[in-house]
Amino acid sequence: MNTQHPEPILSPDSAIAALSCEDNQIRYYAAWWLGKHRVQSGCEALCNALLDTTYRIPSGGYPLRRQAARALGQLQNPQAVNALIAALECDTDLRLREAAIQALAAIGDEKAATPLLQLLQSTQEQPYEALIEALATLQVWSARSLVEPFLHHPSERVQCAAARYMYLLTQQPQYIERIVKNLNHENMYLRWAAIFDLGSVGHQQAVEAILTAKVPNSLKLLNLKRILEAVLDNQHSQKQTSQLLFKAIDDLLFQL
Repeated sequence: MNTQHPEPILSPDSAIAALSCEDNQIRYYAAWWLGKHRVQSGCEALCNALLDTTYRIPSGGYPLRRQAARALGQLQNPQAVNALIAALECDTDLRLREAAIQALAAIGDEKAATPLLQLLQSTQEQPYEALIEALATLQVWSARSLVEPFLHHPSERVQCAAARYMYLLTQQPQYIERIVKNLNHENMYLRWAAIFDLGSVGHQQAVEAILTAKVPNSLKLLNLKRILEAVLDNQHSQKQTSQLLFKAIDDLLFQL
């Protein structure tokens, strides 16, 4: 490891160099910087940081490894897939595993499907919300029998993730209704999680629910934009949904 005082992080080269310094806070910031600026040349250094075990907090977590995983998800570089899959084997830091799962989903490489299925089949505790969402993103529909029981999980956020998976698989609006009911939940963070789940589906019912949700307009706009992008990518999408989205986005922008 580099023992010299690192240069200020003002460029990709300085950020990559800082990942090998002794100051853990600087290393953490360097990983964040590389992800924030989507520096593809930092992929290898981030993969190395993802496997580093020297920075560990008393509770057992690995902050640098978590941040490296998040950064790799922002890079969306397929070359990071093997390192991220290896990080799934860490059984002492669920937040690291969660970050690695989310990064694999962002990259979208089908190679991740088998290890993710193995996690869902495991008897150990898992970050189920991220795991089920990743399986939906990767369209691993063979997991249906494993996912359906999570519709009754004690965590409402996990229930929403399962409902999202089931809707994307079956296109049955009853699963959207499972998510919509949480838009009026007293827990603000659950409302936010629900609106992001709705943002991943392109059903008109999801659009209408987002418009009336008790969440900031900025979150409504973000998720309506996600739906609009999905609708425009689908040549068979309904014209009515597209028109509704354009009008909704215009109205919300006018209110800002």
